[in-house]
Amino acid sequence: MVTRTQIIPILCVPVESCGENSSGVDKKRILNTSVEINSIVQLQEKELPELRNRLQTVNREIERLKSDVEEQDTLLATQMSEEETAKACLQDISLMDKYLMDLKELERKIAQHASKLQGVDLTRTTQQVSQEKQETQHKLDTTSSKMELKRKLIQDQQDQIQMLKSSVNETRAEKLKLSSDMQKQQQLEEQCVEFTTEIQALTRDIRQAKEQLSPLSTALEKLQLEKQELVERKKQKQEDAIKERVKAITSFEREITKYVDEGKDEYKEQKESELQETNTHLHEAEKNKEKINKEMGNIRQDIDTQKVQERWLQDNLTLRKRVEELKDVVAKREVLMKDMGNMQVLQLRQERREGERKLEDLKKNRSIALGRQKGFEEEIMHYRKELREDQYDKADERYKNKMITMRTTELVIKDLELYYKALDQTIMKFHSMKMDEINKIIRDLWRSTYRGQDIEYVEIRSDVDENASAGLKRRVYNYRVVMVKGDTASDMRGRCSAGQKVLASLIIRLALAETFCLNCGILALDEPTTNLDRDNIESLAHALVEIIKTRSLQRNFQLLVITHDEDFVELLGRSSYIEHFYRIRKNQDQNSEITKCSISSLSSYLH
Repeated sequence: MVTRTQIIPILCVPVESCGENSSGVDKKRILNTSVEINSIVQLQEKELPELRNRLQTVNREIERLKSDVEEQDTLLATQMSEEETAKACLQDISLMDKYLMDLKELERKIAQHASKLQGVDLTRTTQQVSQEKQETQHKLDTTSSKMELKRKLIQDQQDQIQMLKSSVNETRAEKLKLSSDMQKQQQLEEQCVEFTTEIQALTRDIRQAKEQLSPLSTALEKLQLEKQELVERKKQKQEDAIKERVKAITSFEREITKYVDEGKDEYKEQKESELQETNTHLHEAEKNKEKINKEMGNIRQDIDTQKVQERWLQDNLTLRKRVEELKDVVAKREVLMKDMGNMQVLQLRQERREGERKLEDLKKNRSIALGRQKGFEEEIMHYRKELREDQYDKADERYKNKMITMRTTELVIKDLELYYKALDQTIMKFHSMKMDEINKIIRDLWRSTYRGQDIEYVEIRSDVDENASAGLKRRVYNYRVVMVKGDTASDMRGRCSAGQKVLASLIIRLALAETFCLNCGILALDEPTTNLDRDNIESLAHALVEIIKTRSLQRNFQLLVITHDEDFVELLGRSSYIEHFYRIRKNQDQNSEITKCSISSLSSYLH
């Protein structure tokens, strides 16, 4: 049997070489300083303005991001206010559910009173009864229409809540993105601070380099003048040599073409002799180059000899100062020797012996103290070795870490105890609420289904096993089903019939599905009419039809019933919610065949 189902939609800069002649140490230093000055100037003229421009762009980007953050905060506030209104609507929805349950209770009471009034002789006429029936039917229709409107409102509110939740999630994602942009901003600010520190360091280096350049400027000017003279001489020689070589090459080309045209060997020998002459000129040029290098070396040697002479003169000055100081010391010594002639020499010698004796005693004491010190040092070294072992290494740090872990563990234990107590209380409250809800549904279904008079209603009761909970440190519930008649409740185990057991198990399953399976919406019953009499079968079919009626607005609800009782299927088919069912039979090959049948065909077949 299949009901109509509905589905909810889910929402590098090259440097010119100075030639082989300028390879001195001082000139290398000067070149290095000039390169550094060029790099500093380049840094001031190019890189620093670029960094300032980048900093301005970053600041503009930061301002833009701040404005975006403010806009997103306002949008988040509006979304949060809408979420608050939706949450406020949830209380109304729960009240509506409560009112619906109360309405069901009233309908049940109306049905009970109507059953009690059956067979009673009344003075009312048929017209009055039909009129009252029409009025009650009108009221029922109005209440059902109101219920449908309320259910539609609930569904609309749930859809709106889902949309608000999705919008809140999108806003949170944008907020996370903005926070990452803020972190990038902080990184750029840190880079800016680093660049400012580098600029300050470079300015200090520039200042120091300028201070160091001042004493070297005169020497640099002299060397630059010498360098310019040498470079001009070299350039002049190179230009002359290049001109001569160009002339020779042009003449060689002419002669080669002439030689090729005429084919003369004498012309070749002449050119070979000219080539030898050019080689001799080249050797002479190299000799001149070596002479120039020697002259430069002699100049450097002259500079070194001047420095040696300066040192020699400085040593002569210090020697004269020492000679004058020696004369003063000799004069003071003569004065002291004259003074010693007036002193008592024997008494001084005796004092000297006593001083030497005291000195010996002090030396002995010192040697003893040194021996003890060595012993102490050895003990200290031994203890230091022990401290470097794994047992004592980083003992303070490990003790500190262990103390931190112990304190944090104690705090975590306290927090977990508070959390456990709060969670236990909430679980107990949730358990009691769900048990009350389940028992209310069981009570309603039993009263509307069971036709006997020996049991008023049934319910599930839970007892806490204190012994088991003391050993396991958690509550253990023992559930039992009781039947109530008046003020007396007794366990159903061993005191009820098989039909009552089947009916109670079906009702408990339906109550659990109503409570915990609202999002799933699939309810399957296998042979629900086993051991039930005719009255209870009819009341069960009526209860299932009522469940289908109340859950018909739920888009994902589906009821599956597997049964051999065709009368039960026909009773279910009397409602307007069931259109067809599936029949399974064996064919001639003993294979199962599934055929789709209409409910009307079943009723005509039974009649």
